[in-house]
Amino acid sequence: MSLLPVEQARAAILARVPPVTPEEVALAEAVGRVLAAPLIAAHDQPPFAASAMDGYAMRAADVTSAANLRVIGMSQAGAGFAGAVGAGEAVRIFTGAPVPPGADTVIMQEEAVRDGDTVRFTAPARPGHSVRPKGHDFATGDILIEAGSRLTPMQIAVAAAANQAGLTVARRPRIGLVATGDELVLPGTPLGPDQIVASNSVGLAAMLAPYAETITDHGIIGDDAGRLRQSLADAFDAGPDILITTGGASVGEHDLVQDALKSLGVTLDFWRINMRPGKPLMFGTHGKTLVFGLPGNPVSAMVTAIVFIKPALRAWLGYREPEHWRLPLAGPTPPNSARRHFMRARLRQTGTGPQIMPVSQTDSGHTSSLAYADMLIIQPEHDPGEQEGAMVAALPIDAF
Repeated sequence: MSLLPVEQARAAILARVPPVTPEEVALAEAVGRVLAAPLIAAHDQPPFAASAMDGYAMRAADVTSAANLRVIGMSQAGAGFAGAVGAGEAVRIFTGAPVPPGADTVIMQEEAVRDGDTVRFTAPARPGHSVRPKGHDFATGDILIEAGSRLTPMQIAVAAAANQAGLTVARRPRIGLVATGDELVLPGTPLGPDQIVASNSVGLAAMLAPYAETITDHGIIGDDAGRLRQSLADAFDAGPDILITTGGASVGEHDLVQDALKSLGVTLDFWRINMRPGKPLMFGTHGKTLVFGLPGNPVSAMVTAIVFIKPALRAWLGYREPEHWRLPLAGPTPPNSARRHFMRARLRQTGTGPQIMPVSQTDSGHTSSLAYADMLIIQPEHDPGEQEGAMVAALPIDAF
């Protein structure tokens, strides 16, 4: 069987991702969620012309170095002056308070000399100075946050200022995880002969948590066909939107995981990708459930999740796929084979800007080198290798 190019595999996966399903959440629960409908202002902010500082409001034309204006009242935040400002008059005003009709400027209190019911000023008046016009922040009908935005604390604050108690966001998928292999034991277990600590499900759960409504870890399943089939059936019965398996115990050329999935009605779209690490990637569907079969080697599992599962999750949420980074190499890359290489690398900040240093370790079971890396260089098929300073495409490992 020929190996499927990375772009074709990604396109096949994205074609299976369902449209965004909107749901309403309270503002307190919205941070980090992806907006499914634009936030449109329903009122002007501020809803009136407001003072930008403590001082006095008056008509700019009335202010001269010798003029004493009569103070006729006070405007405070939440309790504006009820009248209007006429010729030769001023109103004491505080930050955020409504600027009364007739006034067109504010002079700060440090430039005012008060004498009983009159005030004069030591600085000239400028029309509109220190006045925030009605709708200065935003106006009715403005799009404050575009759909597809991942909500930050500042955007939550804008939504609150727009008088929204909740927001329409994309429903997140329910994800199930299954690890396979006789040799695997849970973290914290004393190791016996020939045993390996399972890290895939833990790492994947941490990576995918920002995208998921729930992540259910169905544990480690040994290399027994009957038990594996039953465990996978139970995982499907839990109703995941996405099921991810890691590992595929082989007996000769016979893959237990693939056979079990097929026997449960999974339709495989493809198997085996032209990339390294991570060639033996499976993808298919079980009804409405997307099914990913990742390699068992930890680096392969994490890299294929970055390259394929995270784009699927971004599409699920309506979040735009980010552009690849373009960075100069801090060191040379070796020649590549016929498979696209997602090469571990580390971002370096230098006096001339960021650079990317390739990590020499390429073993697909070498987890510490992946933990050391923060980028993946995308090295094309048959690339002859690049010298220090050459620009290369790269993916950040920990980006949303």
